[in-house]
Amino acid sequence: MSRNNDIDNTEEMAPEAQAGQSGESGQDNSGASEEGNETESLSETEQLEQALAAEKDKFLRLFAEFENYKKRTTRERMELFKTAGQEVITALLPVMDDFDRALKELKRSEDEELFRGVGLISNKFRETLKSKGLEEITVKEGDTFDAELHEAVTQIPAPKKSLKGKVIDVIEKGFKLGDRIIRHPKVVVGN
Repeated sequence: MSRNNDIDNTEEMAPEAQAGQSGESGQDNSGASEEGNETESLSETEQLEQALAAEKDKFLRLFAEFENYKKRTTRERMELFKTAGQEVITALLPVMDDFDRALKELKRSEDEELFRGVGLISNKFRETLKSKGLEEITVKEGDTFDAELHEAVTQIPAPKKSLKGKVIDVIEKGFKLGDRIIRHPKVVVGN
């Protein structure tokens, strides 16, 4: 019976509640639609601002990526020019060694004109290579041996105690092209 009473009470309250709810819902719906329009317009504005921010970010990233690409290709191109020059200059180093040997032999001979002529050609050749960035690595007797810089061909007993662990003789000159060593000087080290 209590169940029936509950149902009856609900039916009696229902018309009043329905009237109150319809009146409230009418007001709420119009208020909600106004708020909905404001949020929709704000959300459209916010959406456009977010889309603009995303496009700006995309543009900035693309621009930065392009700048990095330009720098990388410029650096690679410079390295290519250096290495292309390096191959040619490395191939010409034995010719420079031959000039040095020829000048030593011509100095012993009595023909001064021949010595001067070969000396001029040798100097011109060296200056041309120097203008392309070739530098001789200067090594002399008594310099401390550096495994990073020198190439030890052999070790011999040091003639003096002060030459122990130092360069005793230079067999072949070393050269740098820019900052890169293209041929290490070959040296004899005192032991």
